[in-house]
Amino acid sequence: MATGKKILSIIIIFAAGFIINSCTKTAAPAPDPIPLPYALSYGDSILYLKNQATDYIVFPKVSSPGTYTGFPEGIDLDNVTGAINISKSETGLRYRIVHISPAGDSSIAIVVLSGINFTDHFFHLSSGDSIASPVYNASISRTLPVNGSVFDEGNGANSGGCSVKTDNGKINLAETVRNGIFGSTPVNNVRKEFDIAYRLNDGSSKSLNKLRVRLYYYQTMADVAPDLLQLLSDRQQDGVFIGGNIMVPAIGGNIRVPAALTARAKPRPPCIIIIAN
Repeated sequence: MATGKKILSIIIIFAAGFIINSCTKTAAPAPDPIPLPYALSYGDSILYLKNQATDYIVFPKVSSPGTYTGFPEGIDLDNVTGAINISKSETGLRYRIVHISPAGDSSIAIVVLSGINFTDHFFHLSSGDSIASPVYNASISRTLPVNGSVFDEGNGANSGGCSVKTDNGKINLAETVRNGIFGSTPVNNVRKEFDIAYRLNDGSSKSLNKLRVRLYYYQTMADVAPDLLQLLSDRQQDGVFIGGNIMVPAIGGNIRVPAALTARAKPRPPCIIIIAN
């Protein structure tokens, strides 16, 4: 009888030890999560210049190894980190940023650097087409915030004869011609450039911004220089301004971006072409 009790006690002790050991055993580590495709993002589709003593630089929300490229020309982009130096970039344009991973995977982000621009356009003075209007944030459908904004600060363009309205940024081309910037008797293929300094009452908090424009003069369309026609044709094919779009594949679905994305695109300065007759 005593022997049976002794055997039962030994069984109970072994069982208790097994239970305790099972409870205190370290759980196996969870498997690593399956990595998701990298989605390039700068936190917003419109990036604003900031009024600060140093250059304003915006980094991707999540960093990733690989290379970064920007299209079209005009964006100051770090090819290793993807950082955009907005202070040193051409504002008022839409850019495509592409990230290529070491494995060859790609991700695309479309960003607008806030500001104004002018369309490449032929203005026919004889038909009353004489006002060049600024385009805000790379879209003709966006309303320019003129209330509280300032255009041609310092009077740089106006003092040179380019008639920029300081309250809305519009250029009166007929008045500009009368001011004599192409000479007292304008001749074909005269080209003039002007810098327009401005401050917008928007997310930039009226940070000082600027845009260089190029004005051309011709008597008729037949007089337009071949090199200018070629430049405009290249820009149209490259889709560097407001116009044709195509769909390209991207993570999470297709994205609409400028057409014919090639490396040669040079969108600045905008070409404002005055045709007298």
